[in-house]
Amino acid sequence: MFEELRPHLAELRKRLGLSVLSVFIAFVIAFTFHNTILTWITQPLNNALTEVGRIIESQDKATWKMQAQEHNISLKANTPVAAATKLEEKLDSAANAAQGTLAPLLKDAASAAKELTRTLKQIKGMDGNGSKDLSIHNTFNGQITTHQVGGAFFVALKVSFFAGLLMAMPFILYQLWLFVAPGLYSHEKKMVLPFVIGGSVMFFIGVLFAYYIVTPFGFQFLITFGSFLYTPLINIEDYVGFFTKIMMGFGIAFELPVFAYFLALLGLVTDRTLKDFFKYAVVMIFILAALLTPPDILTQLLMAAPLVLLYGLSILIVAAVNPEKSDDEEEDGKDASAGV
Repeated sequence: MFEELRPHLAELRKRLGLSVLSVFIAFVIAFTFHNTILTWITQPLNNALTEVGRIIESQDKATWKMQAQEHNISLKANTPVAAATKLEEKLDSAANAAQGTLAPLLKDAASAAKELTRTLKQIKGMDGNGSKDLSIHNTFNGQITTHQVGGAFFVALKVSFFAGLLMAMPFILYQLWLFVAPGLYSHEKKMVLPFVIGGSVMFFIGVLFAYYIVTPFGFQFLITFGSFLYTPLINIEDYVGFFTKIMMGFGIAFELPVFAYFLALLGLVTDRTLKDFFKYAVVMIFILAALLTPPDILTQLLMAAPLVLLYGLSILIVAAVNPEKSDDEEEDGKDASAGV
């Protein structure tokens, strides 16, 4: 038995070796542009930090206005400037009416009250009627950091490998096709271009969907949660691993219609097979979404919902390629084969 498997193992080793070589070459090319790639990868996080900062600032301003209004009401209810002015007027009137040694004392008291009034007016003008001293205390200062001495270098390696894997994806799919091609019929071997092109396009669509749809909502939700209590200091090493996990997960998930098409082409599945498996597929999809996405319901739904739709699309594709035959059709097929 091992002798029968040896040629297949040799072929598998050859295809894996060529795939690894293509990833390495693409990695070297991507490493020369790692700064540009890293900027692209961190853009969703920077946008989320900026948006959360705006949300916090707007809420701080609303709180500031409320405090200012309360402070103004307090000033109107207890106006020290008006009281000092009234005291000044009373003392000045008493000094004018008084005679003898009491008049100079009342004059001095009126001058002191006048000085007090002037001082209170200056204080009132400086704080803008009691509002400018209530400054905004915005403690949000989210940053992307690194906790390792060589963190920037290892991050450059990670993003270059991720970019190299994306660049080599068409070639990897081509090697996968060459591995299974010897077991196909001649008309099936002609589907190599649709498999490679369709698989690559669907993979990139999944990556772009995750980048432009999922990550903005997911990152903003996760950073906003608790940001009024804690300052987010995002570790770039953890973020890059987290980001690539989401991108690869969505890219692989979007390959579902492509693989369903070729499985139907090989006669391995029918539309009835996928329909019967649908309820189990939904459970598996949500489990997969929970494993590949951040721990929040919104992001999980953003992955699970497209997967369910893709599964429905796969059923339609398989129904067009290899539909389930009725018993009468199978009998007719058997009779036709027997007649031949």
